[in-house]
Amino acid sequence: MNDRIRDVYIVDAVRTPVGKYGGGLSRVRPDDLAAHVVRSLVERTPALDPARIDDVVFGNANGAGEENRDVARMAVLLAGLPVTVPGTTVNRLCASGLEAVVQAARAIAVGDASVVLAGGVESMSRAPWVLPKPERAFPAGHQQMYSTTLGWRMTNPRLPAEWTVALGEGAELIAEKYGIDRTAQDAFALESHRKAARAWREGRYAAEVVEVPGSDLTRDETIRDTTSAGALAALAPAFRAGGSVTAGNSSPLNDGAAALLLCDEEGLRATGREPLARVGAGAVTGIEPQLFGLGPVEAVRRALARSGRTLADLATVELNEAFAAQALGCLAAWPELDPAKVNPRGGAIAIGHPLGASGARLAGAVAHQLAARGSGTGLAALCIGVGQGQALVLER
Repeated sequence: MNDRIRDVYIVDAVRTPVGKYGGGLSRVRPDDLAAHVVRSLVERTPALDPARIDDVVFGNANGAGEENRDVARMAVLLAGLPVTVPGTTVNRLCASGLEAVVQAARAIAVGDASVVLAGGVESMSRAPWVLPKPERAFPAGHQQMYSTTLGWRMTNPRLPAEWTVALGEGAELIAEKYGIDRTAQDAFALESHRKAARAWREGRYAAEVVEVPGSDLTRDETIRDTTSAGALAALAPAFRAGGSVTAGNSSPLNDGAAALLLCDEEGLRATGREPLARVGAGAVTGIEPQLFGLGPVEAVRRALARSGRTLADLATVELNEAFAAQALGCLAAWPELDPAKVNPRGGAIAIGHPLGASGARLAGAVAHQLAARGSGTGLAALCIGVGQGQALVLER
């Protein structure tokens, strides 16, 4: 039995451009998106024998459509990896991709694996409609069809009504709790677009984005270079009459995939590469479901405490922007954190939030940013529907 916890390194991280709903990646199956980032990682590390990969772990929040029957294993087969390479799919909703990274790192740390690919994928465009089975044969009445794109469906009536509000209504509750007005939300959204557009112009994403064959999408599709405070202010509230949460200060519906190559020291030598970062401590926590957007607050505190770090020690933070109100609510709970360190290359309001892929995208972004800096501590964190938060510390 191994009695030593091993260091875990992120050797490489890639992602697709993020496509908009019904946009540039909507004709690509999610299992093909997953296979593409898996294949890209392997091709970028030619010294590594693919047969040495101990496992492939992928996050996916839907699982009801073409990504069914374990999309991680399908990605292995579609990517042309040896059939001896296994794969498993995990679901922690919006943090599924980060959960995949955590599970991969944990397996390596305890000695159950040496080389693991971890990532996530989602095609919200291709998410199917589903019908529940009738409780008796040959029903005479109509049946309701549900979209699996996002949010609650076929909700258990035993759950309290306040727990099962729409995600946007949850963002409205956070805006009320912290007194975050419409102007502040729109300003946050505008800055997300500006930072993302600037990062693309300056080539900041060149090291991590791999274009998808069969698509002409060359950058994240929902970035609005020319949006303005006036344009955002003109949008109507999307979830509550007289509310402050709009389509403009919320993350959009998206398609995309991301993946990371994780190794222990032995696996690292086999790659012949210098790692981007080392995996530190993580945490996952729960909160009242309707306040899901504040889930990262305690998760970040616990992850930092376990790593012996503080918010002031962080060089960069990738905080998923499900909603501007949600992100601003988290920042209000972290007064020690310099907001300039958060999402320096834009966030999900601009880049997009392909549910199962977002956590892997954030972890990969932090790893690349630390590598570009040469040293430092970074953190990736996401809120999670149904009331959870997850965070992971990376070091270089």
